[in-house]
Amino acid sequence: FFVMDENFLLHRKRALELLCRMKEKAKSWALYVFSSANALRQYSMAELVELGVSWVWMGLESPRAGYEKLKGADTLTLSRELQQHGIKVLGSTIVGLEHHTPDNMREEIEHACAHETDFHQFMLYTPVPGTPLYQQIADEGRLLDDVELADIHGQYKFNFRHAAISRDDSKEYLDFAFRRDFERNGPSLFRICRTTLAGWKRYRNHPDARIRERFEWEVRNLKSGYNAALWAIEKYLRKTNTAVSEQVRWLRREIEGEFGWKPRLAARVFGPVLWWTSRREQKR
Repeated sequence: FFVMDENFLLHRKRALELLCRMKEKAKSWALYVFSSANALRQYSMAELVELGVSWVWMGLESPRAGYEKLKGADTLTLSRELQQHGIKVLGSTIVGLEHHTPDNMREEIEHACAHETDFHQFMLYTPVPGTPLYQQIADEGRLLDDVELADIHGQYKFNFRHAAISRDDSKEYLDFAFRRDFERNGPSLFRICRTTLAGWKRYRNHPDARIRERFEWEVRNLKSGYNAALWAIEKYLRKTNTAVSEQVRWLRREIEGEFGWKPRLAARVFGPVLWWTSRREQKR
């Protein structure tokens, strides 16, 4: 597989030229790409699948943020459509934008979680030295002087004075975002398995051998270790999150129905081991 930045998809002509060469050489690739919603909208789902796009890292900021990359984009529909075609989505959402307040912060987080992406990264709005934002915040006199440089990474607390959210509260909102995503959508491994199976079912009989080959490669872990993990997830969440536990159970049984004895054996042999180790880790 290859990891590619957004420029790859921004230049549609160049990407489709690559697709022609891939077809000529019968190459089956898995591409992990950074992209904006509007760059993705240049392509049909068929083109993205033929190119081998397997993962998309996409910004899912609030519609109120005003970013050009999201202008006119329905990211909820786009995320679901990508997943229906077996393309996994890593959503990226900024917590603590200038328009965020205690009154709208939780609503904004709920909007992000509603995308049900396979992974979801939440990051604090953070002016980093050397960027235009840092210079702007410095000129406005809003930088905090007592913050260690090593702590300016977006996963701790604000390094500037926000108009409506305190530094300590920024950490509370960030932690809430991760907890809420997990509570609503379940573990990321479960989501990955769901998207992978959807893609394989849609494309397993595709006339292009390159596409069949890639989805067969993508689905290989569902036949063994991943199904054992699903068994453990189902058991682990049974008392604390019944709704997600039932979804995991349904998916596990669907996988076993598709692939037969191997995933069933993996679940029954290795699932209890993973459940036990997860409980031990929780106690630790």
